[in-house]
Amino acid sequence: MQQVIRIFGIDPGSTVTGWGAVDCAGARLTYAASGVIRPKRTASHAEKLAVIFSELRDLIQAHGPSEAAVEETFVNASPRDALVLGQARGVALLAPSLAGLPVAEYAANTVKKSVVGRGHADKGQVQAMVKVLLPKCGQLKSDEADALAVAICHAHHAGLRKLEAAS
Repeated sequence: MQQVIRIFGIDPGSTVTGWGAVDCAGARLTYAASGVIRPKRTASHAEKLAVIFSELRDLIQAHGPSEAAVEETFVNASPRDALVLGQARGVALLAPSLAGLPVAEYAANTVKKSVVGRGHADKGQVQAMVKVLLPKCGQLKSDEADALAVAICHAHHAGLRKLEAAS
């Protein structure tokens, strides 16, 4: 019997952070859980970061993943937006790291290429392919699908690393 590894994917954002858990047994992926974290719009920036951290910490504890993966920041036109997203990403890296999980980071193009086959796929294509790969996931919000895509990408890359190590 193959070992099952649960991967926790995170798509960080200051207004919406997507998360998703995928079980990986060899090349077989199974949907475990997913959702979004939405801090109150009226909360201060610091309060939003605290909510994201607290909820990620609780979700990681509840779902018991072995590994985590976080999407890297995409280039933003506004330096302020880049900074705000970078802070949310820092929290997304911190929560699994403090839980003792190894944390991998993947560029958005790498995630899209792993899931769709094209590095410049749009959100709709990512959502559609996540549903094909994880048929039990049901209806997904785009940030939720993106987080599952990050977990799928990590599963694919972890498998490649094991193959390279074996040869």
